[in-house]
Amino acid sequence: MANNNNGILSGIASGLTSTYSYLASQYPNGLTLENLTEARGKTANLNTLNQSFASYLQTNFANIDKNGDGIITEDEMNNLSNLISTQGLTKAELTQLYASGASGISDSLMTKILENFDEMDTNHDGKITSAEISAYSINCSRMEVEDEFNNRRATDMSVFYGSESSSTDTYSLLSYKYKNK
Repeated sequence: MANNNNGILSGIASGLTSTYSYLASQYPNGLTLENLTEARGKTANLNTLNQSFASYLQTNFANIDKNGDGIITEDEMNNLSNLISTQGLTKAELTQLYASGASGISDSLMTKILENFDEMDTNHDGKITSAEISAYSINCSRMEVEDEFNNRRATDMSVFYGSESSSTDTYSLLSYKYKNK
């Protein structure tokens, strides 16, 4: 899970922003809910429009349109992008992005994030940030190395103590080890 952790949420924010930019360029009077619905239905947009991110914008239109004027502005989109980058996303938001295919994250990585969401959310604010995902990943990697070291140390004990077939007894090995420290 160590790969690309820092880019997970910024990738989502970037995808949403670029989808918004594309749509805003199609509708110079502003991006309304009706515009979103129309754009998603146009055959010409099927290959150029990221339908998953557009679906997220459409589903969350009221939350993104902070001033309630019925238009998502560039400032509102920038605010959303900044919030995602700084405050992270909730489990519900990640699940929605994943279900729509908009996350851009592999199935295995997203599954790990969703399964371990509560452990990753170290400040317990209900959201995870890229920093929390990275910290969790680093901690998991550290624990894997510690487990490997402890397992190796446990299996190397037979070398230190000798074996029953050894001509040298355990006392001699311990004495030699102690004297040569």
